Amino acid sequence: MDFGPHLLLAVLEGAVGASVLALTALGLSLVFGVMRVVNVAHGEFFMVGAVVAWFVATSVAGHPAIGFLAALVIAPLVAGGIAIVVDRLILKQVEYDPEATIVGTIGVLYILQQSALMIYGPEARPVEPPFNHRIALPWLEWGENGLAFFYPWGLSITSYKLFVIVAAIGILLAFWLVMSRTKAGLIMRATQMDRETAQAFGIPVQRVYSIVFGFGAALAALAAVLIVPIQQAHYLMGGDPLLLSFIVVIIGGLGSVRGTIVAALLVGMSDGIISVFFSPTLSKIIATLLVALVLVFRPQGLFGKKMA
Repeated sequence: MDFGPHLLLAVLEGAVGASVLALTALGLSLVFGVMRVVNVAHGEFFMVGAVVAWFVATSVAGHPAIGFLAALVIAPLVAGGIAIVVDRLILKQVEYDPEATIVGTIGVLYILQQSALMIYGPEARPVEPPFNHRIALPWLEWGENGLAFFYPWGLSITSYKLFVIVAAIGILLAFWLVMSRTKAGLIMRATQMDRETAQAFGIPVQRVYSIVFGFGAALAALAAVLIVPIQQAHYLMGGDPLLLSFIVVIIGGLGSVRGTIVAALLVGMSDGIISVFFSPTLSKIIATLLVALVLVFRPQGLFGKKMA
């Protein structure tokens, strides 16, 4: 009798994690898809978004919603701006060589991490959510009068967590519209398919690369702003998002937006359900084993294309 209500709670918790993971992994997948660059510092841009969100939220006076809305705008801009500088100073200088960019982004990882430690400090600090009403979760039970709703004691979720799910869906839809219905999306897709041909048609590939790298970092920072009222901001919080994002893009297929979203749902939902009924460690082990199986039996991922 108790399994059903707790499964509903686990699914909702998993949906929150999957929503944030989809945004984070989407940024990593976009950068690889267009630039063929593996951004090892992607998790640190997530951390930068969380830290900047804390600074903004605590600096803006008034209702917490004002600071949160300001953080939603400022944090992605800061992370995206830093990423553009990294692209110009490091990635462009090594001509986007795969091995060199990995080494370069590892250096960026430590620079951002240690800078956050010096400026922000080692403490984990919370951001107050703009609203946080507790919502009791109903469940159906067969009783003397047939099916009837009842509310298991203590089984609830907050309105902010539901907002995270809805906001992530909205951002993903906006991303799809930009990529499929705008000139900017057409340029990014053309650059992804054939860099030399795009350059021959007058597309400024170097500028596109800078914008894409900044956009990928901004998506990670935006995901961090959404989750930081639930998870406290910390200078070491970039590790798990980076690992899970790599798991997602490997399962979904490197550079595949559709595969990234599907894999994020699979990994995020399973992580939430397994964490509730068993342990978070077990969910990470299962995700890692799933990656190993994908690499053995379908190296290109679920929706990726085989390399010619």
